[in-house]
Amino acid sequence: MHSIFRWTAALLLALGMALSAHADDTAAQIRQHAGDHRLLVLGEFHGTRETPLLVRELMEAYAADGAPVRLALELPTDENPALAVYTASAGTAEARAALRGTTYWNVRSRMHDGRRSEDMLELIEAVRVLRSQGRDVQVSGFDRMLPAEMAGTGARDRVMAEEVSARERALPKNGRLLVLTGNVHGMRAQPKMIAYPPMTALLKELDLYNVRIEARGGEGWGCTAVQHCGPRPLRGHAGASPKVDTDAERSYDLWVWLPRFSVARLLDSDSVW
Repeated sequence: MHSIFRWTAALLLALGMALSAHADDTAAQIRQHAGDHRLLVLGEFHGTRETPLLVRELMEAYAADGAPVRLALELPTDENPALAVYTASAGTAEARAALRGTTYWNVRSRMHDGRRSEDMLELIEAVRVLRSQGRDVQVSGFDRMLPAEMAGTGARDRVMAEEVSARERALPKNGRLLVLTGNVHGMRAQPKMIAYPPMTALLKELDLYNVRIEARGGEGWGCTAVQHCGPRPLRGHAGASPKVDTDAERSYDLWVWLPRFSVARLLDSDSVW
């Protein structure tokens, strides 16, 4: 029996190391193609375990180069005071509980869009650790809660673009701004599915480079309608990765495919961080 436990633990460790290695390889590819661009917009499918790990690898690599790094997450700006307090803390259980205890992180059952997960909290923890090591790294939310009647008008994308633009203007010299957002908000061009320009299309005057993060298979947590959320299989991809796009009407500058997505460790009322 003990040998079975040891075998299982070894297998889980190997899988974790493999995920980290793939994220590290993809992070290096993104850094190579992004070059000197100061604003890096990362378009994701919400609710996966792998994307926060990839963003962490990017953030840590830029910080290791000595660059000031600003991480912007698709969280409400109302969360920014709590984020600031936590990332300046010692990461104690009490500090974690205070961050985890805000309204945003506590949703009824599992009816949410996948952004609230242990994986996202671990990404925030990685910011705190880097800061404790003396790195110039910060994290903030750039989303805003708007009245329900403004849904579908493009107002949310406009205010998010304003928030990101303000963070770009405030970047220190040689700084990098990493923006993690949903893959529609991250598009340079307006897709046919919406009647307004997405956030990133409103930022094209800035020195930005945008990347679509995909996987060759697997599933993530997504919503087809309000309160209709669950695991969603993702379409496969057998082509090359990464793929560069230079077309004038492109939606992304770069597409990358991780080996596989898996559903994020979603936060429920009884979860323990």
